[in-house]
Amino acid sequence: MNRINQKLKEDKKLLSIYFSAGYPNLNDTVSIIENLEKSDIDMIEIGLPFSDPLADGPTIQASSTQALKNGMTTDILFSQLKDIRKTVSIPLIIMGYFNPILQYGVEAFCKKCQEIGIDGLIIPDLPVDVYNEQYKSIFQKYGLINVFLITPQTSMERIRFIDSISEGFIYMVSSASVTGGRSGFGDEQTSYFKRIADMNLKNPQIVGFGISTNETFKQATQYAKGAIIGSAFIKHLDKNRLSKISEFTTSILN
Repeated sequence: MNRINQKLKEDKKLLSIYFSAGYPNLNDTVSIIENLEKSDIDMIEIGLPFSDPLADGPTIQASSTQALKNGMTTDILFSQLKDIRKTVSIPLIIMGYFNPILQYGVEAFCKKCQEIGIDGLIIPDLPVDVYNEQYKSIFQKYGLINVFLITPQTSMERIRFIDSISEGFIYMVSSASVTGGRSGFGDEQTSYFKRIADMNLKNPQIVGFGISTNETFKQATQYAKGAIIGSAFIKHLDKNRLSKISEFTTSILN
């Protein structure tokens, strides 16, 4: 069974952390992953930096830009991660845009992910229909879960279709905006979380965008299986570099 599905079966609310590979420094990637696992994180999303990140807010954009300046490439990321399964056992997901994957070759990319122990991909700009028609069989061949995003504007019909072709969890974007921490979720977002929960989808939902504190983590997971934090963690890295990672995760979980 894929590590993502094993993790989703656990009787707890899950915390997933996103960071940009190659940031703050080019060779920090593995150390950050290892430190996060030691800090009781359930899943990690490794951002593959791209020059035109459509859904990313200013914090993640800046970290992605710096990672590219540091020299991060797809080949370097794969090289950094080649022995990651010797020290890390939690699910690892690569999140990135489709252009670098297409340039690398979709099947070659998926094959490499399988070789190094990547469990899934999140590709915000890969249309669901295109994936289903052209790439689903390749992902399945290499045991990779493709995670799709939904927003408050996604129609019920579309959500049902996404649920039907998903095999892990659904990434529930909290609001129709770019990433970045907020002070809390209002009634509109809470009703959206409840509306999706009431659909009784076969795949659990994990909420992303706008989670930065214990309060917003609890709000996001009231109706969902877990939550994803990106911008707030990158800001923590800005300030503290690789020290105090466990302090950050403790502040979210407790």
